[in-house]
Amino acid sequence: MSVQVIRPAGAGHETLHVCLLALAIVLLAGLIVMSRAQPQQSVAVTSDQFDARRDLRAAEQGIHTDLLVALDEIRLYQEDEQHLPTPEQLAEEGFPPFISDASAVNRGAHAWQLLHSDTHAAYFGRSNAEDTAGSFLLRLDGEDASVWLNRSPLDDAPHDLHEQALSAAGWRQVFSEFDAGVTRQHRH
Repeated sequence: MSVQVIRPAGAGHETLHVCLLALAIVLLAGLIVMSRAQPQQSVAVTSDQFDARRDLRAAEQGIHTDLLVALDEIRLYQEDEQHLPTPEQLAEEGFPPFISDASAVNRGAHAWQLLHSDTHAAYFGRSNAEDTAGSFLLRLDGEDASVWLNRSPLDDAPHDLHEQALSAAGWRQVFSEFDAGVTRQHRH
């Protein structure tokens, strides 16, 4: 009877091959990601605009968001009824920011009215607390819509709803840009 001793193969070569394979996979994945990456497209906010994310106060951000949500309902109502709902109708249906509740009071207690001009319609919300939130204008341009903000105390609603007239009267368009760095940008 003979005894044969078989020594185990060294694990060094196997570990080296596994590490090289893992490194190759990571490098290949990185190359694929880099080749498919699109350049970040950024639109500059002009001096007559507010960036919804950076320039608005908390109450104004809430009203801006509520207006954009209500816009969908306004369009549906307009399709069904062939006319725009009044702010009172929107309040009866419970759509912020048109309802008068504690949240509305904390956001500036806006008084809403529907405006019409020759080519535009708009919902105008005059603020009763400009230090909390400015006055808002949801301007409807057919299929398009834009939100405007004026932080100055206002006595009357704007009469001319064209962009140039609104800008001249101190209104600034609220611009929304959401890019990949939304959660990575900090303003100190």
